[in-house]
Parts: sequence; structure tokens; C-alpha cells
Amino acid sequence: MSETARIILEGQEYEFPVLTGSENEKAIDISKLRGTTGYITLDPGFKNTGSTQSGITYLDGENGVLRYRGYSIEELAEKASFMEVAYLLIYGELPNKEQLDYFNDSITHHTLVHENMKRFFEAFPLGAHPMGMLSSMVASLSTFYPESQNPNRDITDIEKTMHRLIAKMPTLAAQAYKHNTGLPTMYPKNDLSYVGNFMHMMWGVPSEDYKVDPVIESALNKLFILHADHEQNCSTSTVRVVGSSQANLYSSVSAGIAALWGPLHGGANQAVIEMLEAIRAEGTPLQSWIDRAKDKTDSFRLMGFGHRVYKNFDPRARIIKKAADDVLAQLGVNDPVLDIAKQLEEVALNDEYFVQRGLYPNVDFYSGIIYRALGIPTDMFTVMFALGRLPGWIGQWKEMTENREPIGRPRQVYTGATQRAFVALNDRA
Repeated sequence: MSETARIILEGQEYEFPVLTGSENEKAIDISKLRGTTGYITLDPGFKNTGSTQSGITYLDGENGVLRYRGYSIEELAEKASFMEVAYLLIYGELPNKEQLDYFNDSITHHTLVHENMKRFFEAFPLGAHPMGMLSSMVASLSTFYPESQNPNRDITDIEKTMHRLIAKMPTLAAQAYKHNTGLPTMYPKNDLSYVGNFMHMMWGVPSEDYKVDPVIESALNKLFILHADHEQNCSTSTVRVVGSSQANLYSSVSAGIAALWGPLHGGANQAVIEMLEAIRAEGTPLQSWIDRAKDKTDSFRLMGFGHRVYKNFDPRARIIKKAADDVLAQLGVNDPVLDIAKQLEEVALNDEYFVQRGLYPNVDFYSGIIYRALGIPTDMFTVMFALGRLPGWIGQWKEMTENREPIGRPRQVYTGATQRAFVALNDRA
């Protein structure tokens, strides 16, 4: 006998099916609630609402578990390339050599962007936020590939769109960086790895042969993998909702980039560095900031510690901590802001107050340290996040369209005025 949930409304009892996920997650299927009872549920922020059934990412915040398609994040970050993980998220399985070669070759074929897009960058003011530029440029790609706007296109066209977007995002991201630094644009160099090519476009100059540092390449490869997907978060849900209207992939991902831009989402690692810079500028002993963080009456909070999903240690933080240590050792960076970060890390890992509350350094804390050490401007941090998250967005969009999920259309509980008569202008008080 299948399990059901009973709801009593106005003295009448209704039954709704209970669903069980592959990891034993439980959900009450209320998809027919309004049609059956006339009621809806109210769930601000959708914290208790499952919007879909997905086979992409499993997240258990209480136990610090993150898996892509069943593979642990620890194994993927240690053993896989970002391209292997991208293929896994999009197609459902790790690629064999032939499949990975085809995937890499297809993406390499599409790394250039149309020369006319340079004019778009020229129109942005110097210092324009790179997330604004990236979101705009990704949306504009659909105008260069109008076939992508046809919701009934065949699987070959859809795959080409997915590969184009993966190929062109690093090019556009690097061009946004070059625009704000006033340095010449670097064209893709397709004999490099996906991550290595991005590094070349970011930090290469025309007069020199850019050498990819393997330590930095490895750290960025890990960071991109750690950011690649994270279940139904704000930006991923945005991509799926926009895509549910049969909007093209470029527009859907552009909307996801805009959602990621917010400081409560992808901007968290930027907030970490801004906090560290404020601590340094203040000049007061670090312990005073620790004391403030423990004081419930003080509005100050340590950015980059704890996580709204992970109630224990963020599993991604364990992985990226080692990469951050490797990058700092490789570069020999002497930066007082990063010195403060290391001191804060030491306190958080050993202070009983933080340990008991699970306020460990999270992935945003360590990614901010790495980006700072690499000399990446703070307003580019979220762009780096978007590059990693892209295959997850694409995989989620693909799953949603293949499942023919209905258009996203939340309900509301109306709290405004009831019906009233129109009053002529001269009669209004």
C-alpha cells in the first residue's frame, strides 16, 4: 500500500501521495491540492517546496554530503577534470575517452565570439560591473544564433547551443576583465585545456607567450568543479523557471547570471574580501571582531563562515582549503588581508563557540582567498562562480526541457484592498 498524507480542511479529509526519492527523501505531492481543495500552500522563499524531481545533484546539508549524479564531490574534485564533470552533469554519465575527445573538440571549435560583440563591450562604461556585462553578452548570443530561439529545434541544434555556450563563456568573461583593465583582448588558444585557455585569455598579453602555472590551473579546475551545481538554489531555479517558458538557453542562463549576482548568493566570496579589507582598515585587534561575531546584539557577522544549507562542515571547503594553501605557497603572496584571513581561519577551526555552531570556513571563504591571491578584482569573483556553475545550469535546463515540465507559475495569498469603486479625480480627498 502506497504511503499518503492526510489534510483536513473545513472538516473534510483529503489524501495526497507521499513520494520517496532515491536517497530516501520524503515529499508530499500537492500538485493537485488547489484543484481538489481550492487551497494553496504558503511557503515564502520556497524553503519547504520541491519544484521538481531531479536526477542531477544530491545534497544532504545535515551530514555534509554533495554528489553529482551519484559521484561524491570529493572524488570528482580529486580525480576529474572540469570538462569531465561538465559532461557528467549534462549527459548523466562520466564520458569515456571517445566521448570526452568529441566533447572537448566540439567546445574548442566554438571558443571564438563574433567580432561585432567587441562593439558591445566598447559601449559599456569603464568600470562597468563584469556580471552586468556577462549577463548582457550571454543574452545577446541568441541574436547571433537565431535558430536557438526555436523551441522545437532538434537535438543536434540543442547540443550545439550547449557546447557554444560552454565554449564562449570564458571568452566573454575574460573580455569583460580586459575591458575594465584597459588591456588588449586575447583570443582563445585552443591547444590549452579549458581552464588553461581561460587563464591565457585573462592574464596573457600579445607580446608574450603565456605559461600556464599547473598549481593555479589545478586550483581553478577544482573551484569550477566545486561550483558546478548545487541543487535547486536561487540561480538554478531561475534558469529552470525562465526555461520553462521555452525561452532559449542563452536567455535562461543570462537570467541565472543575474540571480547569481546578488550578495546573498554568488556574491558571498566578494563579501568575504570586503569584510577582511574592512577589518584591516579599522586597525583594531582581530579578537575584537571575534567578540563582536559572538555578540548576539551586534549586527556584525563573519562572512564566509557557516552555510545556510550545510549544518556541519561544507564538504567543498575541505577540498579547496588545500588548493588555497598550494596557491599561496606557489605565489609567495605577501598580503596583510590574506594574513587576517589565515588568522580568522585558525580561530574558527579551534574556538569552541564556532565549532559547536558549525561555523567553519566555507567554500566562499577559501575561493575568495584564492581569487585575491591571483589578483582577480573582487567584482570578478562572481563571474568566476558563474563559469563553474554553467554546466550545472545547462544540465538543469536540459533536464527540465526533456521532462516537458510545465511553465513555472507560483501562486500567492492576496492581501490588498477588496473591490472598490473608481473615484473621479476631482472627488478624491
